[in-house]
Amino acid sequence: MVTPSLTAEKLNNFSKVCEILDKFDRQPSKIIPILQAVQKEYRYLPEEIMTFVATSLGISPARVFGIATFYSHFSLEPKGKYVIKVCDGTACHVKGSSGLIDVIQRELKLSEKVHTTQDLLFTLETVSCLGACGLAPAVVINDKVYGQVTKSQMKELIDEYKAKED
Repeated sequence: MVTPSLTAEKLNNFSKVCEILDKFDRQPSKIIPILQAVQKEYRYLPEEIMTFVATSLGISPARVFGIATFYSHFSLEPKGKYVIKVCDGTACHVKGSSGLIDVIQRELKLSEKVHTTQDLLFTLETVSCLGACGLAPAVVINDKVYGQVTKSQMKELIDEYKAKED
């Protein structure tokens, strides 16, 4: 089993966040790139870290939370090492993307309410469009695009990514 990389010790250690803040000269005007760097480090924006960032920048936590919840690319929930985005737009849906979602949920023991595996290895996101209609059904795992994916290919992809961690 993979050990989760987001331990309580890591969350309580603010040295990495201090490095990020220093990189951006602790300028409140650079809050978006600061939050992007924090999310890259932790794979989401932990509440404790956002409060620490706000205090360190001399701005209200409400402002930081407002920014984090306004922009869709920020996540307030932990994401897996591998984020699987399945397009469920019209072309992909017609070509069977819902079957891919079913395979992913079954293989990774996910559901409509649980999107990330307990080991923080995988996160499933359903998106409206990936801009790859000609590749329908399309799947993106992190930054790699897979087109015309079948159910059996989806299972193989999951197995390949799991094997990388063994």
